[in-house]
Amino acid sequence: MTIAATAETLPILDFREIDGDPAQRQAFLAKLRRAARDTGFFYLIGHGIDPDFLDQLFVLSRRFFDLPETEKNAIEMVHSPHFRGYTRVGWEQTRGQRDWREQLDVGAERARVTPQPGDPAWVRLQGPNQWPQALPDLRPAILRWQQEATALAIRLVRAFAASLGQAEDVFEPIYAEKPNQLVKIIRYPGRDATESEQGVGAHKDSSFVTILLQHAQSGLQVEGHNGWIDAPPLRGSFIINVGELLEMASSGYLRATVHRVTTPPAGTDRLSIAFFLGARLDSVVPVLTLSPELAAEARGVAQDPQNPLFREVGKNYLKGRLRSHPDVARRHYADQLTAEELAKAAGPGSAY
Repeated sequence: MTIAATAETLPILDFREIDGDPAQRQAFLAKLRRAARDTGFFYLIGHGIDPDFLDQLFVLSRRFFDLPETEKNAIEMVHSPHFRGYTRVGWEQTRGQRDWREQLDVGAERARVTPQPGDPAWVRLQGPNQWPQALPDLRPAILRWQQEATALAIRLVRAFAASLGQAEDVFEPIYAEKPNQLVKIIRYPGRDATESEQGVGAHKDSSFVTILLQHAQSGLQVEGHNGWIDAPPLRGSFIINVGELLEMASSGYLRATVHRVTTPPAGTDRLSIAFFLGARLDSVVPVLTLSPELAAEARGVAQDPQNPLFREVGKNYLKGRLRSHPDVARRHYADQLTAEELAKAAGPGSAY
């Protein structure tokens, strides 16, 4: 049974304040630290990304999802050992329940790596994306968004570090040169209220930070202290949330928060564009030394037996991909699966 959304709201932070005078900057960092610890989610305005370009991204997203099924399925993710491409509606699950969305996953556009004997399996994750031939304008737009979102995400990671009393570049060694970048353009089709309301089930993100651009339709909900908090679209803003990398690095001071998306009503749909900035796959998440005051407020890293966390970034990221897309795992990573997992890999996967 759904817990009704509470009257709580997410805070709104203006990123322009970080470039203000010293007092304004410190006030912003205090608000950032409080938002990241209390809810792990907030709206960000003053981010500096062209709103006309963001509108064009939604136009192109709509054109992609309007393509014939044959065009979209031609770049289905099962064809990619790098977990790139199109996922049809209902082909992922969260904790055993089907997610009602279709999406296109785009990672960093890098050359495919030929694994050498003894290389870890996550080496296979690097490689090119799949692009729809019928929509050539999509590729440059998505790669531009990836570049601009990466720059914004790195500024946020540096701000999070400063808010914890650390050097701004404390995380640079694990994201420099080849950060793990992922763009998802997502469509949630509407359906009748008598059916499941799950657009995407309750989960956390594994990245440093997520930058979410929402269109007109609501649906995102964040787990609060007293129930689910609605996070409707706010024109000119992004939703920012803390990922598990920052939670692990801060010993739980920064909070990777459970969130979900509910299905829109029949006759409507919901579009969103998400960007996830992760660490380099060959890196290990450090543990920051916090001041005694902050260390006393750190709650420790959340433990979930169904979702064990590894500080080895490549190992942790591959774990999530294999669980999310067992059809890809079965075709390209059979050597990483148990006999039981191979037997289960024929159907839709688990995104959590």
